[in-house]
Amino acid sequence: MNALPLIDLKDASSFPSRRVEAWKYSDLRKVLREAPAPSPPASVPVVGGGPFESLGGAAMVFVNGRPVEDSVLDVAGAKTVRLRFISKAEGTGHAATARLSTRAGAKLLLLETHEGKGSAYVAHNRLELDVARGAEVIRVVLVNEPADAISITRAEVRVEPGGVYRQTVLTTGAKLQRFETLLRHGAKGADVRLDGAYALSGDRHADLTTVVDHVAADGLTSQMTKGVVRDTARGVFQGKIIVERGADGTDARMQHHALILGERGEIDAKPELIIYADDVQCAHGNTVGNLDEAALFYMQQRGIPADEARALLVEAFLIEVADRIAHEGAREVARTWLTARLSGAQG
Repeated sequence: MNALPLIDLKDASSFPSRRVEAWKYSDLRKVLREAPAPSPPASVPVVGGGPFESLGGAAMVFVNGRPVEDSVLDVAGAKTVRLRFISKAEGTGHAATARLSTRAGAKLLLLETHEGKGSAYVAHNRLELDVARGAEVIRVVLVNEPADAISITRAEVRVEPGGVYRQTVLTTGAKLQRFETLLRHGAKGADVRLDGAYALSGDRHADLTTVVDHVAADGLTSQMTKGVVRDTARGVFQGKIIVERGADGTDARMQHHALILGERGEIDAKPELIIYADDVQCAHGNTVGNLDEAALFYMQQRGIPADEARALLVEAFLIEVADRIAHEGAREVARTWLTARLSGAQG
């Protein structure tokens, strides 16, 4: 797999700049020139169970990079896990690593939240996730951080032959926020779907970067990312699908669609297909534009005020990503979470 640069918050020389191709649109060194001071332990205990509390399950919690209990989990049978990365820091930095693995035939609902309760912090969170043969993992991620935070999240996912992996990431960005997914696709019937949505306002920045490496034949990948930016916000999508030699029969499709609402927002998109095998079906699509004026006119003609009509169109555009979540309870929480943040952006 084409590796992305590793970052060590204790070593400023590891912070990539725009000169690093994979970080061309998210210049970390520009906003973080020195290694941040380490974040202290949280002074108050964790209160509440996070956005997915109503769905129950086991809690796996990190606060300022420190695990409250376990940081490693092996899943057998059917299990729900609420993975929470909580930042209660002010101007400091912290890193956390969670490791989860599934046994053959297991079913894991992984409900992940990044909860920013401080300010101007730097968070570097990592997830190592193994999807065994015949196992199924649904991962739903809600990222809610303050506008002055810097955060980098990297997920390294390995899907064995016959495994099923579903991922949905919803985010509202930060000062600089990057969410990476590096996935090794074992194929031979393995089925992967990677979805994401970003809704950005102010001067927030969100970067959704994925690398999917098909290493064997007869694998399926479907990817859909949507985004909306307002004001001077910046959205970045980088998606790379690699089909290695011998990975014949691969079916991989990637699409990114985004709206710029205003004249100063920015969206950078870089979809890539790198194919070394024959007999494959691979495609990608990318569109960036504004709201459908015909639809807006149609709604206004039926008495809907212009601002309300725009809000409804934006919600309908993004909510499609949440609607693809396979688990009903997680889907409803994600829809409610996203709708609330879109309503807040209107004000």
